[in-house]
Amino acid sequence: MARTPHSGGGGEHGGEGGDRRRGRGRGRENENRQERQDGDELKDKLVTINRVAKVVKGGRRFSFAALVVVGDQKGRVGWGAGKAREVPEAIRKATEQAKRTMVRVPMREGRTLHHDVIGEFGAGRVILRAAPAGTGIIAGGPMRAIFETLGMGDVVAKCLGSTNPHNMIKATFAALTRSTSPRAVASRRGKKVSDLLGPRKDQAPAEASAAEAPNV
Repeated sequence: MARTPHSGGGGEHGGEGGDRRRGRGRGRENENRQERQDGDELKDKLVTINRVAKVVKGGRRFSFAALVVVGDQKGRVGWGAGKAREVPEAIRKATEQAKRTMVRVPMREGRTLHHDVIGEFGAGRVILRAAPAGTGIIAGGPMRAIFETLGMGDVVAKCLGSTNPHNMIKATFAALTRSTSPRAVASRRGKKVSDLLGPRKDQAPAEASAAEAPNV
């Protein structure tokens, strides 16, 4: 006699419970990923996005190339480029690359550069100048995005060569990586910062008056 298949709900309930457990696992994973992103406190800016067409047999295949700048507004910044068939995926790829290539830039008083510097990459050439307090960010296009995500409040920047966003970004990063601080130079030369910069302005008059005072 043929055996009637058992139509119990164990398999269904088990599969349903497995789906629920997997769903709860995915939810916890998404929460952990969101916590990591919030803990990083990174600010990203989309510099440009370009549609790229590739000619293949039967027509053209379109994709999107994104250029993104990421920084913590505390002296660290990076840039990345991503390419995908969809815009969100291209931005995600560029953001992940930017996070992996972040560099630290020394800043004076946490607001501007220590000295003027020139950066070059290909046909791109930029000059970055230190600025007094209250100047703001005087820069355009991709360079402004870099300084805003870097957290630099006072700087004057000028593009002297190619205005291609990729060349401008790379030339700006070449300039930022060349900038240094008096402390780094002093440690490299085995000296003190005061030996390089001399006495501060507020100390110079006091020392001069002490030297001119007659000995009693």
